[in-house]
Amino acid sequence: MTQDNPDFYPFATNRQPPLVAVVVPVRNEADNILPLVTEIAAALDGRRPFEMIFVDDGSDDATPARLSEAQERHPELRVLRHRVGCGQSQAVASGVKAARAALIATLDGDGQNDPADIPRLLDRLLAEPPAERDRLLVAGYRQKRQDNTLRRLSSKVANGVRARLLNDDTPDSGCGLKVLSREAFLDMPRFNHMHRFLPALMIRRGGRVVSMQVNHRPRQRGLSKYGLWNRLWVGIVDLLGVMWLQRRASVPVIEQRD
Repeated sequence: MTQDNPDFYPFATNRQPPLVAVVVPVRNEADNILPLVTEIAAALDGRRPFEMIFVDDGSDDATPARLSEAQERHPELRVLRHRVGCGQSQAVASGVKAARAALIATLDGDGQNDPADIPRLLDRLLAEPPAERDRLLVAGYRQKRQDNTLRRLSSKVANGVRARLLNDDTPDSGCGLKVLSREAFLDMPRFNHMHRFLPALMIRRGGRVVSMQVNHRPRQRGLSKYGLWNRLWVGIVDLLGVMWLQRRASVPVIEQRD
């Protein structure tokens, strides 16, 4: 039985596909699970049907137990688990591949992204003609970052270097809150840390990016899994890799003949 089989979804009460799937990668975020699930459900209450897909990336704390509790309260929540941690990008990819919805909203699992912003970004994508939605990424822009000075400074430098080298037309590529079509995501090359380069990858495939200001909140619970140095070096390597991909991109102009 595969995830492409409708019978894979025993939680579903009908066969109507959700409008949007909110994909949230988490690792050792036990204290954030219930508050975040509750906030997402409240934000999308008027957009039913929707689904939440939390991908537990090999947590070794109480995250699995908190996810089970959340599922009892919210039947629209689905949980996937990596037995071994594979990284944030792979967790996002696992969630997108499992989604039933044609539209995807991604959200960080630390509670700093505000789920209340999802409807605005979703509406911006839905404002596009249906045939154009696969070519648009709506990206959150954390204009007022609620992080410490070092993290804000490092992010500002990284965004400036990335924007200059990749020309991705995005002031805040690292914001976890993004909305795009499932088809567009699955059409992108996948690699570790790709989630930080979604705008450049969208442009590479002939699409475009629209950035919208979103709320950013201080972390209230848990500890960050990423520091300055462990992001710096992999970021340089990934940046070079995306530049390589851009130079080898080819976007065909397709003509259909009857």
